[in-house]
Amino acid sequence: LMLEFSIGKRMNNAAPGAFLGISPKLEWFGWFAVGVGFIITTYYSGIMSWCLNYLIFSFRNAWGANPNEFFFNDFLKITTDAERPWSWGAFRWPIFIGMIFAWVWMVASIWKGTKTVGKVVWFTVLGPWILLLIFVVRGVTLSGASEGLAFYLTPEWIKLLDPQVWLAAVSQVFFSLTVGFGVMIAYGSFIDDKTCIVKNAWIIGLADAGTAIVGGFAVFGALGHKRLLQAAAAGVSPDSIPFADVVRGGPGFTFVTYPEIINALPWSQFFGVLFFVMLSLLAVDSAFSLVEGVSAALKDKFGWTHKKSNITVAVCGFLLGLPYVFGAGLWWLDIVDRFMNQFGLTFVVLGQCLIIGWVMKAGRMRHFINSRSEGKIGIWWDIRVQLIIPAFILVMLGFEVYQRIQKPYGEFGLRSQEFVWGWLVMALLIIGAIVIGKIKGTPDYESLANTIPIDDEECGCEIPLKQEKGDESELYDID
Repeated sequence: LMLEFSIGKRMNNAAPGAFLGISPKLEWFGWFAVGVGFIITTYYSGIMSWCLNYLIFSFRNAWGANPNEFFFNDFLKITTDAERPWSWGAFRWPIFIGMIFAWVWMVASIWKGTKTVGKVVWFTVLGPWILLLIFVVRGVTLSGASEGLAFYLTPEWIKLLDPQVWLAAVSQVFFSLTVGFGVMIAYGSFIDDKTCIVKNAWIIGLADAGTAIVGGFAVFGALGHKRLLQAAAAGVSPDSIPFADVVRGGPGFTFVTYPEIINALPWSQFFGVLFFVMLSLLAVDSAFSLVEGVSAALKDKFGWTHKKSNITVAVCGFLLGLPYVFGAGLWWLDIVDRFMNQFGLTFVVLGQCLIIGWVMKAGRMRHFINSRSEGKIGIWWDIRVQLIIPAFILVMLGFEVYQRIQKPYGEFGLRSQEFVWGWLVMALLIIGAIVIGKIKGTPDYESLANTIPIDDEECGCEIPLKQEKGDESELYDID
């Protein structure tokens, strides 16, 4: 997070322009980063549509006594396992209409750039936090909640030996912090000179982790209550039911398990509405930042207005998201999501560490960060960027590729031909990034090439084409 902020601030540009400044040969990498975020937004808008539809359903608990049947068969009308994903299935008008509303909401949130975003986030961040606290209080006071909280707070140390757990955790952190999308690079370009990069990165990271920990109390308190009800219905002791049998992963937790819990609560409609209001606010808060990352990159390169960039991204994203409104949409979502999250984001973070660590040199970026921060970072930051993080990611990716070759993939089991389609999406994204990088931008944009100052005695890097030796103050932008 600190690295991405500093890249954006150092070049005062979105991801493609920032990497163009390091070398014209690296511009494509910036487009690949924002491309990963864009592809994720195409299916994320579909998930937002689900949330908006369920917000309407929650006013009358439309999912009824069997939320599983309602979600998969009545709402999604998912195609059968034998048909997936090649049979498109039924066109789902509710999802289509919800997706239109989702894109309108996202674009409206960033319509005037940072001015609009600054106002919207007060609502999309503080609102969910207030609702989250309500659910925490309700969750921990439910009967059976103590068992759920005990399960939540009791670590299984053996899991630390499972590389799959580490990769899933890393992917979740990247997604939660919006790292690897090029978004934080774009936001970094908006940071003023008085903003402390180090302090802001720590605050955001700790706030994100703290929110996740607090949210866990609401989730596992409710799961403990569900296990108690499940045991009572079966006439057995709750201890005889593993928590793995209480909850399912993926969208099933949000749209099946939680509605089941809501059904058992007093004032179920009230809590149902609150829950899906919270989810909708959280979804749009994540989504519009992804759109902003792509929009800023287009605006920088082609000189488009903010409105033109936003509309272009919205139209293209909406069209590419249409496969998710069909009955086979969940199958395709699972394929693309797994590849973008577990491969796309990790590739971007790996590339950023290698480029900044070895091409630009981590020491130079560390000096720049320290010149913009009250708190200072030391040489250990260089070691992490150059060695520790890349080595960790390479080991995790290697294990993941091996595992996926050995056994089915994804929540629903990814078959070999679907695995190939996932890699094809990645390949097309790389090709698209290279093509866009070859297109000429505005003169101001093209002038960014090779403008990162290079070489000084302390960092031992190359000599910049556009800077004379000895001008140390400009090298680190120290006032």
